[in-house]
Amino acid sequence: MEALKASYGDASSDSDIDDPTPVNMGSRMPLPPPPLSLLNPPTSNPLGTLDLLQTGQPSRVRSFPHVDGNYALHVYIPVYIPSIPKKELALFLKRISSLVPGLHVVDVDVPLDILCKDDLKLEQVALGREFHISLGRTVPIRVHQIDSVVAMLRQKLQFQKRYWIDFSKLQVFVNDDRTRTFLSIEVITGGLAEIKRQIHAVNEVYRLHMLPEFYKDPRPHISLAWALGDISDSLQRVVEDEMKRSNVGGSAQKCIFTSKFNGIECKIGNKTYKICKFQDE
Repeated sequence: MEALKASYGDASSDSDIDDPTPVNMGSRMPLPPPPLSLLNPPTSNPLGTLDLLQTGQPSRVRSFPHVDGNYALHVYIPVYIPSIPKKELALFLKRISSLVPGLHVVDVDVPLDILCKDDLKLEQVALGREFHISLGRTVPIRVHQIDSVVAMLRQKLQFQKRYWIDFSKLQVFVNDDRTRTFLSIEVITGGLAEIKRQIHAVNEVYRLHMLPEFYKDPRPHISLAWALGDISDSLQRVVEDEMKRSNVGGSAQKCIFTSKFNGIECKIGNKTYKICKFQDE
């Protein structure tokens, strides 16, 4: 299995990192104050005692530095894993974690081996959250670009048909600067054509705002776990061996799980915008 560059950004606020292409913002200019919703992070922790699990973990740093007046932009399809494949994937992650040290859960960044001590917590924390299929690179934008970006995304993607997305292939990805390796599930059949059309629309909006477009050969996926550095070779071998032994991702014909397309969202800073409506609504 070939290690591929990750179109990383299948995530919430903490996953808007490691994007390889920073934006040259040029000279600074006076800006209006940002909306309060962008500055006030949520205070509740939906995972309860998760903070206790995160103590001592390696921190993940954005590849583009924070600049006052800049906010991370991420456009994505939200995805949830159904309950039955969630149990199968939990067992698979448990075996992978025992063989590959240093894996962390994407987004919440909890060490995977800690969660593997409790099967229920492994399912809830590692697989029970919202995943993301990125439709564009995670990039910084200026405050004065926010309204324009959101309006154009809605114009390009305002009406969408519902369709099914087949997650069929376990894949190892590496980000552009080879500082992170990701264990992901790739979309290679059902839903691929629709997602690529949506990526094309997002690219058009990015282009008009002088933002870097997505990869020329996009590989839509969700990421389950990450590790520091490029460990793609060792992770590939373990994943391939475990796929042969398990029912998860054993062949391109067998779908690991299927999810219905339920919309597109755009996250800017701490605020999430709904981008599309459905033609049947």
